Amino acid sequence: MAEPPRSCDCFVSLPPGSQEDYVIFGKNSDRPRDEVQEVVYYPASSHAADSTVKCTYISIPQVEHTHAVVLSRPAWLWGAEMGANEHGVCIGNEAVWTKEPVNPEEALLGMDLVRLGLERGDSAWAALNVITGLLEQHGQGGACRETTEPFSYHNTFLLVDRQEAWVLETAGKLWAAQKVTEGVKNISNQLTIGTEISAEHPELRGAAQAQGWWNGEGEFSFTAVFSPDNPPARMEMAKQRYMGGTALLQQNNGSVTAEVMMSILRDKASGICMDSEGFRTTGSMVSILPRNPEVPCVHFLTATPDPSRSVFKPFIFSENMRPVSMVMSPQYGPDDPVRTQPRFQHQVDRKHELYKAHQTALTSPDAGASLQETMRYLESQCLEEIEAMLKGEIQGQELGDLFFDCVDAEIKFYQ
Repeated sequence: MAEPPRSCDCFVSLPPGSQEDYVIFGKNSDRPRDEVQEVVYYPASSHAADSTVKCTYISIPQVEHTHAVVLSRPAWLWGAEMGANEHGVCIGNEAVWTKEPVNPEEALLGMDLVRLGLERGDSAWAALNVITGLLEQHGQGGACRETTEPFSYHNTFLLVDRQEAWVLETAGKLWAAQKVTEGVKNISNQLTIGTEISAEHPELRGAAQAQGWWNGEGEFSFTAVFSPDNPPARMEMAKQRYMGGTALLQQNNGSVTAEVMMSILRDKASGICMDSEGFRTTGSMVSILPRNPEVPCVHFLTATPDPSRSVFKPFIFSENMRPVSMVMSPQYGPDDPVRTQPRFQHQVDRKHELYKAHQTALTSPDAGASLQETMRYLESQCLEEIEAMLKGEIQGQELGDLFFDCVDAEIKFYQ
């Protein structure tokens, strides 16, 4: 079994866990420390019948219509670590290992499934069905980082909309899901669904019996049946991080806001904000999903590493979205090392404009507490304005320019 990364954490708060009548989603994406994460927007699109879509490694049949999405993703791949769509659906994934062997062959990555769920699902439940259907048809597998060293895993997902959340945990093509309708919930790099299964693969229990993992008697616990017998030490470490995340949510249960969720993602003592050896938090996201469908959802993304040293910038879907090239990485077309065969034989520079400005600012002699305080002040001012807009106290500006303007202001601030 490949040595897993040390982290990735997804969180959700639903009323009454939230302070307002909002669902709050959050995720830290923890990846190889030099990997660049970009933020990209794709508008809703119609597609020709019988067309296909090229994911990271394989092509699959395209659907007639795809929803508008904003994605935070490692710049080398097609899918995403986390994102949202125009219908207020948010999805994040986590690496996990189970008793089912990991498929080394190229198939759909868990990150491809995140994007596909967002593009094709107009609710958390619909997105879950998209993901499980594609798992059944195409499976999951392939290299999960930009290197020739073999590194693959199965996936768990947190899928959230304005009304509910779903935890989806997979083992190969098998899966179990748990519905969450109130309070707080988090997932990390481990299985968490026990006997409280709300939906499952029709052959899940039969497959477990056939493998001798379950005797067919008594309650069926997905975690107990499918967790590996001898998990690596770092998977055991994930349990401590999971408990730390649970404790932080419980401490704020009933008063969770976007700002509280950002503070959880910035927590270093728990390991949730990670910077250790070869891995670190390379991108972060927090979303406000008001229960009232007349009020827009707001998605905050960093597009830079380490949320404790980054600014969360708001994105709101609008009919007139302005492209934000400053957080989009260079493109290398057919010569990209992920597209050539054999793959990953050379490295390319994927740093986007904001990434470079952010790294330069943080390594300059002036980088320190004052810089961080100013960044945090600007963020807090933005949060206050967003909250006032959500409550109807002030008129929102042209929403399609909001993310662009914030990124542009951040780059100018670093200069």
